[in-house]
Amino acid sequence: MPRTARLTHALRGRGKHLAVGLGAAAALAGAGSASAALTSGATPATHNPTPVHATLVTAHHAASSAHVTTTPVAHSATGAAAPAAPATAPAQPAAPAAAPAQQAQQQQPQTQAASAPYQIYDSTTPSAIPAGQQAAVYSDGAYAASPAQVAGHPGTLWIDTNGSNPKANALDVEPGDATPTQAGQWVAQKLTSTPNQVAIVYTMRSDWPAVQAAVGQLPQWMQSHVRWWIADPTGTPHMVPGANATQWYWGPNYDITTANPGF
Repeated sequence: MPRTARLTHALRGRGKHLAVGLGAAAALAGAGSASAALTSGATPATHNPTPVHATLVTAHHAASSAHVTTTPVAHSATGAAAPAAPATAPAQPAAPAAAPAQQAQQQQPQTQAASAPYQIYDSTTPSAIPAGQQAAVYSDGAYAASPAQVAGHPGTLWIDTNGSNPKANALDVEPGDATPTQAGQWVAQKLTSTPNQVAIVYTMRSDWPAVQAAVGQLPQWMQSHVRWWIADPTGTPHMVPGANATQWYWGPNYDITTANPGF
C-alpha cells in the first residue's frame, strides 16, 4: 500500500520487503520510500511527499531479497531517487485542495465486471489516483479516506488497516498493521455477517505462508471466499502464482496492482 507517511507512523523501521541491487541500495542511502502504479498512459508523475523512512526501506530490502529477483523500483521521499515508473502508466491528475478525511467504515464497492485482468491504484492520498481508474483507499487508521475523495473512481476498494472493520473489502496484513492471526479472525467475522461476499487479504509475498496458515484454520467454504492480494514490487507487471491480484509497482504517489477477473 502507499506507504510514504503511513508506514513512517506505523512501522518505525520495520519496513516493506523489497529486494534491491547494489546500485539501488546506494541510491537509497539518502532517500525514503513511497507508494504504487499500472501499464496504460504516461509515466507516473512524482512529487515531494513528507520525508520518510530511509531506515525502514533499508531494513526491508534486506529482509525480502530472497523472493524478489528482478531489479525493483527504488522508493524516494524527496523525488530525487523516485522509482523507475512503467513506461505506459497513466499521468497523475492535479490534486484537489481538500485534505483526506477520517472515515471509520465504508460500504462495499460497485461490482467489478471485468472479464480480463485490470488495474487497481492504491494510495494514502486519494487525489493522487488517476481519474477514472479503480481506486483502493483506507477505511481506518491515520490515512482513512472519505467517499467524497474517491468520487468518480469505479468499484473503490476499502482497506482495513488493523482488523477492526470487517465491513471493509480488504485487510492489510503487514508489520505495523494487522497480523496473520488477525487475518483469520477478520475473514471469519466478515464472511459470517456477509457470506455471499469475498474477503480480500493483502500481504507481502514473504509473509503469505503465515497468513495462509491462519486462514487455513477456517471452514473450507470460508477459505473458498478468500481472495489473495500479494505485494511483489518488482516494477514489472506480473501475477504471483496462486494470487488473485499482485501489487507489482510502488511509486511516490500511488501503487499499482494487476487483478484477475473475480477479484
